[in-house]
Amino acid sequence: MKIHRPSLSEVERIAQNFGLDFDDNDIQSFRDLMAGTLGSYDRLSELQTDQDQIGRKPNYYRPSDQENSLNAWYQKCEIREKKNGKLKDKTIVVKDNICVAGVPMMNGSSVLEGYIPDVDASVINRVLDAGATIVGKSVCENLCFSGGSHTNDTGPVKNPHDHSRSSGGSSSGSAALVSAGEVDMALGGDQGGSIRMPASWCGVVGHKPTFGLVPYTGAFPIEITLDHLGPITKNVADCALLLEVISGPDGSDPRQQPQTKKTSYLSTLNEPCEGMKIGVVKEGFGWEGLSEEGVDETVLQASSKFSKLGVQIENISIPMHRDGIHIWNAIAIEGATSLMIKGNGMGTNWKGKYNTGLLDAFSKGRLTRPNDLSETTKLVMLTGQYMTDHYQGRFYSIAQNLSRIMTKAYNDQLQNYDALLMPTMPIVATKIPNPNCSREEYIMRALEMINNTCPFDVTGHPAITIPCGLSDGMPVGMMLIGKNHDDKTILRLANAFEKIA
Repeated sequence: MKIHRPSLSEVERIAQNFGLDFDDNDIQSFRDLMAGTLGSYDRLSELQTDQDQIGRKPNYYRPSDQENSLNAWYQKCEIREKKNGKLKDKTIVVKDNICVAGVPMMNGSSVLEGYIPDVDASVINRVLDAGATIVGKSVCENLCFSGGSHTNDTGPVKNPHDHSRSSGGSSSGSAALVSAGEVDMALGGDQGGSIRMPASWCGVVGHKPTFGLVPYTGAFPIEITLDHLGPITKNVADCALLLEVISGPDGSDPRQQPQTKKTSYLSTLNEPCEGMKIGVVKEGFGWEGLSEEGVDETVLQASSKFSKLGVQIENISIPMHRDGIHIWNAIAIEGATSLMIKGNGMGTNWKGKYNTGLLDAFSKGRLTRPNDLSETTKLVMLTGQYMTDHYQGRFYSIAQNLSRIMTKAYNDQLQNYDALLMPTMPIVATKIPNPNCSREEYIMRALEMINNTCPFDVTGHPAITIPCGLSDGMPVGMMLIGKNHDDKTILRLANAFEKIA
């Protein structure tokens, strides 16, 4: 593929965009100089290989309404490559922001409709090597930017406990299908709570691992410092099992740190919890104008059950937790505008494996059909570009610096406690908005519930939600937060609670 050489007018336009004062001689000179450099791009096209591509051609289909009562399936298929392994006989559904070679991927947005990956994400390689059967792709929210289940372009995902209510997002279909018993396990993604929120509202287990523990390679990013993949399951034991399979370095994801390593989460799962300590975070309760009394009471009552296990429960205060939403907003909005939108889902300045096929498909759809993006994505784009135009990344930088202070605030308490505890979300599942609702209601129902979950995407601490009771007849999730790289402790505590709840 020979790269197009710029015309004089194209060079002039680019120069003007950068505020450069060029005369005609400057423009001609730089165009000629650019031509030599562009020869390298011609050579790159010749060097590109197809060695990573997978020729899998599974049978897949979009199920009918009768087969998809929750509207949680995007595609159904059956892929099994090993007869034995840790996940033998386990069925897994994959959030539709994760590449499965040969199966369509939409990421909740019509701008990607028709794209079929030719590579597998690292987590897909791992579950197939462990003997799992992938039975389909689950609906996720539009570009994964919603905590509600109403923003995807295939229609709202219904909560299995009440079909008029949201299943949560953005891993909406994954949590709904696990909750309904249609699959054993699911893979989800979490940048602001998108594993834990739908798991909480659907009454199942959802674990956001320590940042970098699970490779993100082959999944559609939002913001490199926030991206996580993790398990959604019916019980804690399955959660630990799936995490054991998908965790560990893949050599292709710069999110993974040198200390990232394979760990057995099942080996310590049933060890006694006697003598452990949990700090109940005051600031996770009583969000003014948002928290529901029934949710707070349910979580507090559930937390007291840990005393039966010999676990000491103490009330603590972390004032900076209340600022987590503000820090997250700046990072997510400006970071996503740069990487996900202007960078076409891949961006630059990171050493990882790039999916050029996904980049090409998304860039074409985004540029030709911008009006088809969700209202939440449009809000992010407008706000992110405004902040970039007027403040040139100043507040993104402030937020990233503050994230270190917030991380220390949690770590200071985690020196004294084995885990922190709070409601996963301040409210139970809300009603799915009417299709003709106002833009304001659409966006409110997408973003109102993330206050407790999003700070831990910024700090990277592992966090798990487990069902702990009902309020207004709907599931309530209790969230346990642990030390970075100590996922096994909160899995152990969650498993112990599950047995006595």
